[in-house]
Amino acid sequence: MVKAVLVAAVSSGQGKTTITAALARKLVKLGQRVRVFKCGPDFIDPMLLERASGAPVRSLDLWMVGKDLCSQQLAQAATEADVILIEGVMGLYDGTPSSADLAREFGVPVLAVIDAGAMAQTAGALVHGLRDYGPVDMAGVIANRVASEGHAKMVASSLRDIPLFGTLPKQARSLPERHLGLVLPGEVNDIDQLLDDLAGELVFDTAAWDKLPPVRIEAMPAPLPPPLLAGKTIAIARDAAFMFLYPANLDILRAMGATLKFFSPLADETVPAEADAVYLPGGYPELHAEQLSQAHNWTASIRAAHAAGMPILAECGGMMALAETLADQSGAIWEMAGLLPGAVAMQPRLAGLGSQGLPTPQGVLRGHTFHYSKLATGLAPAAYTIKHPSAIQGEAWYRAGSLSASYFHAYFASNPAASAALFMKGV
Repeated sequence: MVKAVLVAAVSSGQGKTTITAALARKLVKLGQRVRVFKCGPDFIDPMLLERASGAPVRSLDLWMVGKDLCSQQLAQAATEADVILIEGVMGLYDGTPSSADLAREFGVPVLAVIDAGAMAQTAGALVHGLRDYGPVDMAGVIANRVASEGHAKMVASSLRDIPLFGTLPKQARSLPERHLGLVLPGEVNDIDQLLDDLAGELVFDTAAWDKLPPVRIEAMPAPLPPPLLAGKTIAIARDAAFMFLYPANLDILRAMGATLKFFSPLADETVPAEADAVYLPGGYPELHAEQLSQAHNWTASIRAAHAAGMPILAECGGMMALAETLADQSGAIWEMAGLLPGAVAMQPRLAGLGSQGLPTPQGVLRGHTFHYSKLATGLAPAAYTIKHPSAIQGEAWYRAGSLSASYFHAYFASNPAASAALFMKGV
């Protein structure tokens, strides 16, 4: 049994991440062991929430991650924590499946975040609509951007039978953002002070919170994946340009017997000599294109690995770094490694978003896409992903020798056999 809530809102932009981070840090300061999860495909919010809570943050998604692994992760966290916070994605009922679907699946009540900056008593109508539309079990409310104590009282009275757990005033300083979302925590010099300030500004009713009943989360033991990568060493790029990868991907690679060796292309490190395969995850190569273009040792080593037929998986930012050129947001064009024919250019608008699945001989490998760049190439795609739930054509999947490249981010645990095949010769 553990106290658990799913932090949700009517839409994006209401302050879910800010409130979840502030609440996590607040509860930690009150001596609670806190575990945070993030609904849906996301790399950046979990980094901030991990910093706020001091514990690893994993993804929950009934389609991409699957019900069984979601329940296993929640059950494990329940044995380690006093409180589980699950940050929803977009609005409470958005998506197929939605955050509301996940809350109902595991019996987790919803904590609604409302932006009260331009409303007062209407807050009650909004929250009751969120509760009754599904319906969902509404645990309580945290009101964001509250102007005064009087404003908070008006909001609280409008909620009727739903408790107001807390309020956060209008913030003089918010969490910094860029085109893919929040700025990475490691890039904000005083991020811990900012999180402490948010926690300090969060007016929180501990008595109301303490009345929240605990949730029982049970799961069947997880079966061990087959040791398909036993004896294999996978070199994984990890630095400020390549950091968008699911921790669960690393877990499943290790569980299948792989040894993981990390290296930094930005630091001009070469592909490790002991590597049997290379994994280039997504990230922000567009912010570091000049530095990558001058990393001659890295470039020479990845070209040599490719020439030798070493399996290379490049996802999104990893693929961008292996094109011939990359045009950054200013329009400057930089030479990249050139394993994949074509040019990548940043776009002013979102170029791809959503859950997708890649058909493979081992079955569908699930994941997602989210990017602001486009690849112009004469290379014909070897396959396409399928968008979920529309089932229409999604991202192109390219093969160039031993290189597999796409804007698609795979969630390896959704199909371990298909994931292992990406790192094996002749598969």
